[in-house]
This record gives sequence, structure tokens and C-alpha cells, in this order.
Amino acid sequence: MANRLFRKKSVDQILSDAEHGGSGLAKVLGVRDLVSLGIAAIVGAGIFSTIGLASYNGGPAVSLLFVFVAFACVFTALSYAQFASTVPVSGSAYTYAYVAFGELFAWIIGWALVLEYAVSNMVVAISWSQYFVSMLEGFGIHLPKWLTMAPGYALDAHQKFLEVGLDKMESIDKVALQAYETAPRILDMPIIFDLPAGLITFFVTWLVYIGIKESRKASNFMVLVKVGIILAVILGGIFFVKPENWVPFAPNGLGGVMSGVAAVFFAFIGFDSISTTAEECKNPQRDLPRAMIYCLLICAVLYVAITLVLTGMVNYTELNVKDPLAYVFQYVGFDHMAGIISVTSVIAITSALLVFQLAQPRIWMTMSRDGLLWKKFATIHPKYKTPSFATIVTGIVVAVPALFFKMDFFVDLTSVGTFFAFILVCCGVLYMDASGLSKRSKFKVPYVNGKYIVGIGFIIGVILVYQFSGETVSHWMEMGSANILLHKSLVIFFWLTWLVLSYLSFKHNFSLLPVMGILINLYLMSELGASNWIIFILWLLAGLVIYFGYGYKHSKLRNREEEKTV
Repeated sequence: MANRLFRKKSVDQILSDAEHGGSGLAKVLGVRDLVSLGIAAIVGAGIFSTIGLASYNGGPAVSLLFVFVAFACVFTALSYAQFASTVPVSGSAYTYAYVAFGELFAWIIGWALVLEYAVSNMVVAISWSQYFVSMLEGFGIHLPKWLTMAPGYALDAHQKFLEVGLDKMESIDKVALQAYETAPRILDMPIIFDLPAGLITFFVTWLVYIGIKESRKASNFMVLVKVGIILAVILGGIFFVKPENWVPFAPNGLGGVMSGVAAVFFAFIGFDSISTTAEECKNPQRDLPRAMIYCLLICAVLYVAITLVLTGMVNYTELNVKDPLAYVFQYVGFDHMAGIISVTSVIAITSALLVFQLAQPRIWMTMSRDGLLWKKFATIHPKYKTPSFATIVTGIVVAVPALFFKMDFFVDLTSVGTFFAFILVCCGVLYMDASGLSKRSKFKVPYVNGKYIVGIGFIIGVILVYQFSGETVSHWMEMGSANILLHKSLVIFFWLTWLVLSYLSFKHNFSLLPVMGILINLYLMSELGASNWIIFILWLLAGLVIYFGYGYKHSKLRNREEEKTV
């Protein structure tokens, strides 16, 4: 049975299945379109919101953090690019895992990608709703509060009101309480839901459903608008920069800068989503690698420039706000620009929602084509040339929770799934090198022999931790072995993985860049906390139930191999 679980698909087999089973997705995307889709995914809520908190914690030096994170993302992007040039079909990390690690790992990564695309879009839709409601209020249009939030927020606010009274409630809680008190009722139960989040999900799903050309046009338009406004912020903001605001450059030291590393990292997430459109590219083996690198470089330059402008316009201590780009222009008295930015933030988040809503159906389509999901998911619309059924299901899966549920927790859960996918893709490149599959790659991760470097890096890392984190080491020694295993197991796992990779790199001459991608993603993954890992494991267990209940029995690769043995 173990052999069946880890059976792999050859590249030729995957290309043949896509050619004969894809039912003709429209091949219309070029490099420019792919770069646009990548920028649409990356430049979303991050640059319009989290950049403020990161600047507040790290000061002007956070601009260097964007450089570091972009550099870190390049390792993963290069690995994705090599796979995309070798296996130019839809499916992204799911398809790559099928080639490198076999069917079970392919299923696991495909199931994990639901967190990156579908579940993350629930959060994006809710974030869009908040910006949209705020924008309408700027124009004097006020939606009923009970139409703008999840019922959980209103119920929590009502409970807080009963416990502490109105005077001790924060303003955001008072808004939620207003929703509870003004909502219509059925059997004394308030009817509260986030209507804008549901409507934008419906609209974007419809756009993705009717065709890749329409999605491309919409994405290109929205990217032009938001990149244009970001450039306007940079060029216009330069005239309001006061160099004294850049002093001190790192007011909270390295710790303050690095405290925003997770949020800043996810300001770059999205470059991998364009690999799901491989079968709709005119020349995927050439264009996908180029597009991934181009969009990362473009976004890194934009992020660094805009961070320097923001922290130059106002002191970093003023930037702990939800809408920092609009805020800095309000701060300097340029209210018209602040209003334009508020509208643009809605467009920016819409484009990110569009790209991820485009990606999820193509993952499901590819899994269905392999027999691991119900074959209906592989249906291609005869007119629109899109995975129609999978797109509709994605819309429902995203819209319903966005209407009714509090999604705060799923931000980190989405992150765990994304890091997991990134780690497996980097591991897959090491497998490709070892198995000789890299010879078929039209784009290869630049090879740097990690034979000694990975191990030397491990030793230097241990020395630096001991030298500069003496208090942390002392705290560990006081905790006792039981508490260390309970609370620090993720950190231990990271160092053990680095140690194992040091040995394997020495023995097999591993390529350095994919190893660095594995270690960086694993480190950031360990920073998310044990509770997220536990929920992620439960999520994977639920996926395994579906796999063994349906996918294992209906796997086309398994059935094909059994036919050969008969």
C-alpha cells in the first residue's frame, strides 16, 4: 500500500493528461499579463494596511526589512519557476508534489493550498468590506451596521455591554453594539451579516467564471490604477518628506524591525498564484519564470520607496493606523489625495481577491483530472473555457463564511498552509536535482554548492544565538525539559531540520538556494505559534479522510497501474 500512496507521475504523463483531459483552456496570457496578475496578488491589503504597523514597530529601518523579505522570497520564487518551466500545467505546488514526492504528498499539498487561496480569500473579502464601508462613509453614504459585519462581533459587543457598560466600551465595540440593537429580528435573533463581503465575492466569482480574458482585462486595469496611485504617493509625498523623521533610523533596534517580518512577508505572497494559470499561458516554460521574478522585483522597489516616503512624511510613531497611505496625506493637510487613496485601496484589494479566486478552481480542476476529486470539478465551460463548476464551488466556499463568520484566526492558519506549500516546493527542487529531472527544466535555480556552507551557517547560527541571546538561553535552562517540549518544540524542530540539512548537504552536495528557501520558510512558520500548527494538522487529517474515502479509490494513476498488472 505504501508504494501506491507514494506513486509519482512522470512529467510526460502530466503533460499528456493536461493535453487530452484539459478540454482546451484558452491560451491567452503573456509575460505582461502574468506580471500584472502577480502584482495584483502581491500589492493588495498589505501595502495599504500592514505597512503602517510594520513601520510603527521598526521605524524607517523597516524599509530594509522589505529588502530582506524580498530577498527571502526569491529563493522560493526560483524554485517555483524551475517547476513551472518543467511541468507547465495548472495545479501549482500540487502538481509539483505529484512529480517529486508522489500522490499522498500531492493530495496533502493540494488540500493545504485551499488554506492559501480559498480560506485566505474569506479574510480578503472581509477586509475589502471594511475598506468599502469606510469609503462610502467618506462620500456620506452610511450602510446599516447590521449589514456590514459578522454576527459574532455584534454578539460579543452586546455581551461586553452587559458586563462593563457603555462607558467602558471602545468605539469599535460601540459600532458592533449598534448593529446588534438595530438589526431586524426573527424569533428574537438579530439578523446580522457582512453583505459587502458576500457581494464582492459574488462579483469576482462571476468575472472569473465568464473567462480568463475578462479576468485579465480587469486585473490589468486594476493594477494600472493602483500602481499609478502608489507612484503618485511616492512622487507627491517626496515634497512633504522631512529628513529628521528618519532619525533614529531603527528606534527599536533589530527586534523592532524583525517584529514585523511575518506581516511584511505576506505583503509579498501571491507570486506563486500565477503558476496555476500555466495552461492559459502562450509560452509557460519561458514566461512563468520571468513573470515571477519580475513581479517580485517591481513590488520590492515599490514597497521600499513607499516605506521611506511614509516614514519621512510623518514620524513613525504616528503610523499605527489601518490606512497609513491615506493617513499621511490627511496629516499634512492634503485631504483630496487621502480620498483618492481610500478609493484605490478598495480597487487594490479587489484585484488580490480576483487572482486568488482565479487560482483555487484551477487547483481543484487539476486534482479532479487526476481522479482525486469528483470529476465534475474538471468540467470546462464550452463557451467561456474556464473550470466552471470548480469556480462556482469556490465562490460559495468563500462567500458564505465571509458573510457570517469572524475570520481573525484564519489569517495565521492561511500562513501555515502557505509556508507548508513553499517548503515542499523548495524540497522538490532538491529532488529534481538528485533524480536528474532538472535536465528537462528550461529554467533552473542557479546552483551554488551547499556542501560546507549549510553546516557552517548552522554553527555560526548557534554561536550567534548563544552570544546575543544570552537571556533567552538562560530562560530555556530555567524552563525544564517538559516545558521546553511543550512551548518551544517548533523552535527545536527548526534547528533539528537545519542540522539534518547540514548533513544531507555535505553528503549530497545540495543546491544552497532551495535549502535557504526551506530554512527561511520553516523559521517564519515556527513563529506563528503551536496552536496554528495543531489546527493545521487537524485540517490535514480531515483532508486525509477525504483522500482515503474517495481519492485513493478513484486515482487515475492507481487504476492505470492496476490495469497494467492485470
